[in-house]
Amino acid sequence: MTSQDRTLLDSTAAARLFKALGDPIRVELVSLVRRTEGQEACFCDLADRFDMPQSSLSHHLKILVQAGLLSRERRGTWSWYRIDNAAFDTLAAVLAPGGPLRDASACCD
Repeated sequence: MTSQDRTLLDSTAAARLFKALGDPIRVELVSLVRRTEGQEACFCDLADRFDMPQSSLSHHLKILVQAGLLSRERRGTWSWYRIDNAAFDTLAAVLAPGGPLRDASACCD
């Protein structure tokens, strides 16, 4: 795989992640999960923090899971959400100096 192929792959993955983070509620959800011990939170704890129907909260969490920012595990009747650090590594690579969003030489005229 060439560096150009890798950059395109990183850019595509990053765009999917940025799209999932394009809603303030989802940014807050990721922030809450990241700040919990073990970077893992139960749906029940997250639901207590948001004044919205459970179905709406579930929808936001589903988008974050599908994008790869969070992983989900069922334990009994509750779902537990955990940060997926690989997704954040992708974002860091795209935003780092030399990455597609920071490397001026990556642009074409």
